[in-house]
Amino acid sequence: MPKTSARLLSLLSLLQARRDWPGALLAERLDISPRTVRRDVDRLRELGYPIVAFKGPDGGYRLDAGTELPPLLFDDEQAVALAVALQIATASGAGIGEAAVRALATVRQVMPARLRHRIDTLQVTAVERPASRSVPQLDSGVLLTLGATVHACEVLRFDYTSATATATAPAAAAPPRRVEPHHLVTWGGRWYLVAWDLDREDWRTFRADRITPRVPTGPRFVPRELPGGDVAAFVAARFRGADGSGDWPCRGEVILARPAGDVARYTQDGVVEALGPQRCRVTLGSWSWVGLAATLGRFDADMEVVGPAELQDAFAQLARRYADAASGRDDTTPAD
Repeated sequence: MPKTSARLLSLLSLLQARRDWPGALLAERLDISPRTVRRDVDRLRELGYPIVAFKGPDGGYRLDAGTELPPLLFDDEQAVALAVALQIATASGAGIGEAAVRALATVRQVMPARLRHRIDTLQVTAVERPASRSVPQLDSGVLLTLGATVHACEVLRFDYTSATATATAPAAAAPPRRVEPHHLVTWGGRWYLVAWDLDREDWRTFRADRITPRVPTGPRFVPRELPGGDVAAFVAARFRGADGSGDWPCRGEVILARPAGDVARYTQDGVVEALGPQRCRVTLGSWSWVGLAATLGRFDADMEVVGPAELQDAFAQLARRYADAASGRDDTTPAD
């Protein structure tokens, strides 16, 4: 017979799997006597689980709703937050959609009626942003492995699939990467591992869905200090193409003939200063000067470039491209 603690967990798992359980069937599944089932049910009740007995030819037990959610005793706001998080987990990219659905059903079953009603009226559909190519789902086992190495501060060895490798043209075999894993982050529906690359002696950001961990892990290490000290700012800077300063590599300033309130909604981390009812000063960054000029052009307004000169040159370059496009001339070939 399994130990009492393990048997209680097995009994609780069965009770959560379906609405009603005949006592004889529970005894058969757990390979114990009906009397032991009754004693174990009493133990679970003492732990706060609202298990009720029902009568009939196949009398048995049911895990019912209670006044609280044992054993964690969530308050109302926490229970609602948990239910919402489970509903949008399908868009997390972590490959846990099916498990999240089952977890939500388990939590809902033991919710008090007032909370169950609130959750049933709050149905959320997570819609992923359209992408030019499919975003692979991350295997939950890989996610757990990466999280464990970050927590344990153990050197991680893994094979890494390059962005250019395909099923028909796989990348050439490469030695495994060796890194000190520091942070596991999610960005734009994808998961990334922020780590110190031991061979390249520099910080790197790896796509988690391209990682195939190798076992065993390496020795423990003393965590290094991440540049800037903030992982969110570090990752954002890397995706901006920044050189380590944490800012966009290109940042310029213009005066737009648009109300500041209209512009501010679309500038994200830009700075918008009102200069009047129909004028504002905008400071914005981008990965290139031409990209910044094109972004500012989306506001469809007259503008004055405050600086720097590189932004003025980028507008001139765009003007030539747009003029060529309007005339139908291909500027990739010499003009007649």
